[in-house]
Amino acid sequence: MPKAAGGKAPAVKHKFVIDYSRPATDGVFDGADFEKFLHDRIKVEGKSGQLGENVKIVRDGNSKITVTSNVPFSKRYLKYLTKKFLKKNTLRDWIRVVASSKDMYQLRFYNIA
Repeated sequence: MPKAAGGKAPAVKHKFVIDYSRPATDGVFDGADFEKFLHDRIKVEGKSGQLGENVKIVRDGNSKITVTSNVPFSKRYLKYLTKKFLKKNTLRDWIRVVASSKDMYQLRFYNIA
């Protein structure tokens, strides 16, 4: 059987969501600042800040950020960057990053009980 002509593999689509609604309702987390941080820090082909058409970052209101990628992209990398942002803003002692589903992270306060 002959192979299909122009056999280029289809583009890989990755869609990850970071839900920061709980800290945002308390006023301790700034979604716009987090979106800018992700835009500046996500590396594509070894270069940070140059997302191009490969990676899109969209903020949905004041509760979620959606990161869509056409290139291979790790969910763990988003967790790493989120924790780095929390540390930079001295929120790491109160907020943790939890995987709530296969393609979603939530920012939650530590349970102190």
